[in-house]
Amino acid sequence: MKALSLPLSLGPKGRPRMVKIEKARVETPQVRTLFFMDEACSRAEPGQFVMVWIPSVDEVPMSLSYIGSLEPDGLSAITVRRVGEASEALHRLEAGSLLGVRGPFGRGFKPVEGRVMLVGGGLGIAPMKPLLPKLKRLNCEATVVMGAATASELALAGEVERLLSGWGRLLKATDDGSLGFKGTAAQLAAEILEENSGYSQLYACGPELMLTKILELSFKYGIQAQLSLERYIKCGVGICGSCTVGPYRICVDGPVFTSQTLKDLPEF
Repeated sequence: MKALSLPLSLGPKGRPRMVKIEKARVETPQVRTLFFMDEACSRAEPGQFVMVWIPSVDEVPMSLSYIGSLEPDGLSAITVRRVGEASEALHRLEAGSLLGVRGPFGRGFKPVEGRVMLVGGGLGIAPMKPLLPKLKRLNCEATVVMGAATASELALAGEVERLLSGWGRLLKATDDGSLGFKGTAAQLAAEILEENSGYSQLYACGPELMLTKILELSFKYGIQAQLSLERYIKCGVGICGSCTVGPYRICVDGPVFTSQTLKDLPEF
């Protein structure tokens, strides 16, 4: 009998693929980025996620903040905020450590031509960052809005500024006013749109309250939007049903949804 050929997103017999961490970089006191080489992840679309297995600890969903095919060194990466047992274990890993990866899974962001705005709250900029090179290739004009509680928590801002050089702008918001606009990323986005609503697409990822406000802005100004939702994801392949929102499963139908899809969802 001929052996079945498994997709690249799965390891032997559907198990996680073990990858070696090539480097670990501190972004903020609470955020680290772990870089690794993986063929399947290098082919991911911006906004897709992977299931990350930490041996003897847990398996958790993580968005890809770097995609190998878009990077000179070919490395993909996840950017991790320290919030619980699994993320704490990931923060202890260093270059040479191993972790398991399944995926990439789900539907990501679709690049759209024109004038675009990306709104990231907290660490929400991470899955949207790989979208920037694709938007640049389409000759887009991009405005990126990043928000955090305080200046020291604005992870990846330097990388975003580098990627936007010569064709886009980065605006920062902090809840305490320690850097940039005093307020949330959604409040800053609302002020920008009030002055000039001539955008062809809104992209957003972050806390659900922020996403709700971005969705409201998209309908107020008649701008299409793509929003990345977060739910508890266990299997990653649409079997367990733990991540359902209405009729949709975040892990296979999302995590990125259009504003039209979300418009009539009572659970959002």
